[in-house]
Amino acid sequence: MSVLVAYVTRHGSTREIAEAVAASLREGGIEADVQPADKVRSLEGYDAVVLGAPLYMFRLHGSARRFLSRHRRSLTELPVAVFAGGPFGVGEGDEWGEARAQLDKELARFPWLSPVSVELVGGRFDPTSLRFPYRWLPALRAMPASDLRDWEAIRAWASGLVARLRPESA
Repeated sequence: MSVLVAYVTRHGSTREIAEAVAASLREGGIEADVQPADKVRSLEGYDAVVLGAPLYMFRLHGSARRFLSRHRRSLTELPVAVFAGGPFGVGEGDEWGEARAQLDKELARFPWLSPVSVELVGGRFDPTSLRFPYRWLPALRAMPASDLRDWEAIRAWASGLVARLRPESA
């Protein structure tokens, strides 16, 4: 079985998660390729897809939305799992619940998509890497650096995908 782990990233955090997901799949006996989502031209030869993307300002990154649209036909025929890098700091209220609700809302924009699993993982934030226009927002610049990626939980989720991504006939 061969799985594509496609990812979208700005600063490398989601790529690192995608690599950990692929490593867990390989430990489960699955061949896994890791590629930037915008470089994927075809899903031919893959038996399943895992898509990883960050939530920015509670929106799924545009490159992830384009990946889903571009590969719609293939993705309706393959098992698909999705993970999103979400909260990266201690916000007021239920930051995790709000991020999950937004992720679900974003995925609902693709009613044809029926993921076998959707996971929200913590994100990483480095205020020194902010680009325009975000670097001009004082509240973001004042936030401390953080990394809420729970590697044990990420590997456990990915290990659970081994059975979920296999075709039912296997």
